[in-house]
Amino acid sequence: RRPQAGDPAVTARLAAKWPATPLLLEASEFIAEESNEKFWQFLDTVKELTIYQKEEHSYYDLLLKKAGQFLSNLQINLLKFSLSLRAFSPTIQMFRQIAALEPPPKGCNAFVVIHGKSTCKTNEIKKLLMTAPSRPKPYLFKGDHKFPVLKEPAVVVILYAEVGTKDFATFHNVLSEKAQKGEFVYILRHFVKKRSTEKMYLSGYGVELAIKSTEYKAMDEYQVEGTFFFPGITGKY
Repeated sequence: RRPQAGDPAVTARLAAKWPATPLLLEASEFIAEESNEKFWQFLDTVKELTIYQKEEHSYYDLLLKKAGQFLSNLQINLLKFSLSLRAFSPTIQMFRQIAALEPPPKGCNAFVVIHGKSTCKTNEIKKLLMTAPSRPKPYLFKGDHKFPVLKEPAVVVILYAEVGTKDFATFHNVLSEKAQKGEFVYILRHFVKKRSTEKMYLSGYGVELAIKSTEYKAMDEYQVEGTFFFPGITGKY
């Protein structure tokens, strides 16, 4: 687009080092700050929401509608503001980096880690649970999402998956049911297998642009008048 009258002379945008993160995951983190119980209830309503992702506008409206079941009108407005700032994108990136340390099994869009052993097949969970007590428990982070139960068993199962996908729904249905029976502690960490090609532009940051002239001008030193000073002697040239 050609510059128009009134346009700013310089436009600057700040891009993060990581790619754009899904709005659904950012919204879930916003709700998690309100209540852990509401977080898990929200996940149950958006198990396979990403199938509507092709229509961006309608997907955004549907996302707000789902979140509105657990948030007040004021909180919805705050959620919109949070999504516009991409305030929780760094949190999603943090989970990405944690997942990269496992590392994920090849070809898996979602997987579980049970005391150091991983699988992306639900039918292998039972076998890993049987040998879990002989292995050390994993370290849990402050931001981890723990499925609410009355009693916490000794075994910890960590699910790495992207909320709203079919793979997440498959694992979540199995893990939540077993966690409610007290078989293990169910932990969820965000994991996005297919990264976005879009850049992650951040808002709320100031940018200073310092422009310095690097043009060199020819100058005749003999025609420039100045003052010189030596100890005891002052004069002009």
